[in-house]
Amino acid sequence: MESSDQTSTAELMAKYVSSEMGYGVPKEGWRICLAHEFKEKRKPFQAKDVSLSNIMEHIGLGIRYLKWWYKKTQVEKKAPFIDMFRALPLRQIYGAPLGGIGGGTITRGWRGEFCRWQLNPGMYHYKTVIANQFTVCLRRGGQTVYQQVLSVEHPPALQGWNWGFCGQYAFYHALYPRAWTVYHLPGQNVTLTCRQVSPVIPHDYKDSSLPVAVFVWDVENRNDYDLDVSIMFTLLNGSGHKDDKSGGHWNEPFHLEKEGEAVSGVLLHHCTPVNPYTLCMAAREQPGQEVSHETAFSPKGTCSALWTDLITDGRLDSPTGSSPPTQKGEKVAAALVAKCSVLAQGHSSLEMALAWDMPFIQFGSRDRTHSRRYTRYFGSEGSAGPDLALYALTHYKDWEKKIEEWQRPILQDSSLPSWYKSALFNELYFVADGGTVWVELPEDADVSGGLRSDQGGLPAQPPVIKEYGRFAYLEGQEYRMYNTYDVHFYASFALIMLWPKLALSLQYDIAGSVVQSDPTERLVLMSGRYSAVKTRNVVPHDIGDPDDEPWTRVNAYLIHDTADWKDLNLKFVLQVYRDYHLTQDSQYLSDMWPVCQAVMESEMKFDRDGDGLIENSGYADQTYDGWTVTGPSAYCGGLWLASVCVMCKMARVLGSEDVYQRYRDVLDRGSAAFDKLLWNGQYYNYDSSGRDLSNSVMSDQCAGHWFLRASGLGDGEFQAFPQHKIRSALKSVFDLNVMKFASGQMGAVNGMRPEGVPDRSSVQSDEVWVGVVYGLAATMIHEGMLEEGLQTAEGCYRAVWERLGMAFQTPEAYCEKGIYRSLAYMRPLSVWAMQLALENHVAQTERAREVPDQNEHAQNEPDQ
Repeated sequence: MESSDQTSTAELMAKYVSSEMGYGVPKEGWRICLAHEFKEKRKPFQAKDVSLSNIMEHIGLGIRYLKWWYKKTQVEKKAPFIDMFRALPLRQIYGAPLGGIGGGTITRGWRGEFCRWQLNPGMYHYKTVIANQFTVCLRRGGQTVYQQVLSVEHPPALQGWNWGFCGQYAFYHALYPRAWTVYHLPGQNVTLTCRQVSPVIPHDYKDSSLPVAVFVWDVENRNDYDLDVSIMFTLLNGSGHKDDKSGGHWNEPFHLEKEGEAVSGVLLHHCTPVNPYTLCMAAREQPGQEVSHETAFSPKGTCSALWTDLITDGRLDSPTGSSPPTQKGEKVAAALVAKCSVLAQGHSSLEMALAWDMPFIQFGSRDRTHSRRYTRYFGSEGSAGPDLALYALTHYKDWEKKIEEWQRPILQDSSLPSWYKSALFNELYFVADGGTVWVELPEDADVSGGLRSDQGGLPAQPPVIKEYGRFAYLEGQEYRMYNTYDVHFYASFALIMLWPKLALSLQYDIAGSVVQSDPTERLVLMSGRYSAVKTRNVVPHDIGDPDDEPWTRVNAYLIHDTADWKDLNLKFVLQVYRDYHLTQDSQYLSDMWPVCQAVMESEMKFDRDGDGLIENSGYADQTYDGWTVTGPSAYCGGLWLASVCVMCKMARVLGSEDVYQRYRDVLDRGSAAFDKLLWNGQYYNYDSSGRDLSNSVMSDQCAGHWFLRASGLGDGEFQAFPQHKIRSALKSVFDLNVMKFASGQMGAVNGMRPEGVPDRSSVQSDEVWVGVVYGLAATMIHEGMLEEGLQTAEGCYRAVWERLGMAFQTPEAYCEKGIYRSLAYMRPLSVWAMQLALENHVAQTERAREVPDQNEHAQNEPDQ
């Protein structure tokens, strides 16, 4: 990623990353020099980017949204679930987030900044806290020879410190959930490698919930003399938020010993009235090493005293008492130093941890208090910081072993390109950093509102939720709705493949909401009409806004009345069977079956002419909520047929022959209608309305078939689409939406005209949706179009991670030039659908090889 004038940087990187050096930096992943500057700067989508015709079409929406936005922000003093006036600017700085799943996250940028914070559930702020730094001190013969903040910044604050590390002598490498920063200290013949480890471990439902991260500092001394090396970690009590100055915050040192292990550090108690928490910075006590601290210092002014304290002897004074509570308007920080001796031509390491303990959380409504998942193991008294740190520092090697065992088969597969390996693991950041909450099920909870199984409901507390807790993640950091279901459809592959119990827990919550209703009338911003918040036997759009009360008040999205959306019910049915196929959980399938029948009955009303195929309504009534669709359509019609096919399969599995026959009839009639109305000889038309643009090529037209393939279906008895037509459609998408768009270098545009220009009829038709592209690539791979699938997805990865500087904030959408929309979005987790497709592709290839072998063996058998 270096420019041509940075050849020396490339040489340094090559030299200091070699496997012989022992730093453990993997070959695969996302790597960037700390001196890199991204040339392309993009702006977020704004109203001015809408065409005049679209503005006129949506002028009513604009007026209603403005009124609603004013009331929300100025009267209620709340944050809008989508803020069209305050889109996030692109900051090309983010790195792998710290922390496990569901306990809040802190993002450390690739240049070392602590710069993105999600401690309050689902609510973000984007503030670089300049006091949060690592500093190195080198001493020889009792004299300090080098002391440097390991930051390339030159901030106006803390002028008494030595800033401005030369970025050309360092690089960052991410392979989530780990990251490495390698610093070659200029003129010192010393290399530092900071390894960042978070406990995000597939199929682990304990350690993966912990709000903690470990920093392992490997030090290599290539001099012919010994050195004393100190690493100082400084940390603000807070997160750069205005409540850092609210007063009452205080720090205290601690020392903890258990079972022959010991840690020392500082606790930073952040005493806000709502969701108070404690930050814990700790270092592991080891023979021949020394840990020291400064309990409290003011992070304003030059802060020369702290710098001088370190430079004097490579340690801090370690006062014993607690700091007094801060006054209003005052900030306080703390410092921790780990020190070791490194022999000439030797190597040593220092281990530090950062934990944050916010055991109870309240969402914006303050109606309920929830216990985070990790409190099951570490208690809810708010004093878990030292125990969390000790546990992390004594278990991180085991975490790394499990992470390496999980990643190794993919990383060592030479048939897979390097960019794919980086995309697969690094896009997983959103599982933890998607505003994610993982909480214990309250004792009084009833997931289906009192409706039991014999009434079409569920057990009050399904065992999977009771055992594994409730899980929710945002549609996006800018689109603040939990478990947005039309988008989760794409992202869900990551959960069902890696944390299947969380995937099933989420499904039980959705199913419980399906059978409930909320008749409260509210204004729908698009139509200007009033409708019920939640209709019974309809899948909700989302389970709520973290600034309100998720699970209790669903459907935060009020732009459309999603009870009339065509895709939500279908996506539920498809996911139910996909999940069953991958888990073989018969109880889950049995519990979901009545709910599947209910939502399909609800969906039947959209087949207005009785031909077995549903029709769209003439407005944007599915996940493409800005792209009008009329009559039977490729996207929703395809999802419908796939869902009917899945109903047939589930009926057979559960022995319900009457249901099978009913849906078999619908499938036969619907498939004929779908083919007649939409197939044009090469692909399926966008819709059947006969409008000028109804024959646009939609990149997502095979989404239904994709899910059938992912569920082991799609041919034989359980086939909804002729295979040759699917392959023809995919070839058309590849030739037009991929190769005719941006020279084939940016993925697949959502809509393309058959003459080879993007469909610009809406704000979404000429966008690339990264998560849709990964799903499209998976579909191609399922159909044996391996090279086309990989090439399609590669365009997205290289655009987002290499050209646009959107690492660890992959957006929902971007256009060919100029703009992007909705940073840090859920849908790109669909990259894991590619992995499932690749695994199936390998299995099919192996089976195909076995058949000739068996035939040959049979031919060689002597006649009996």
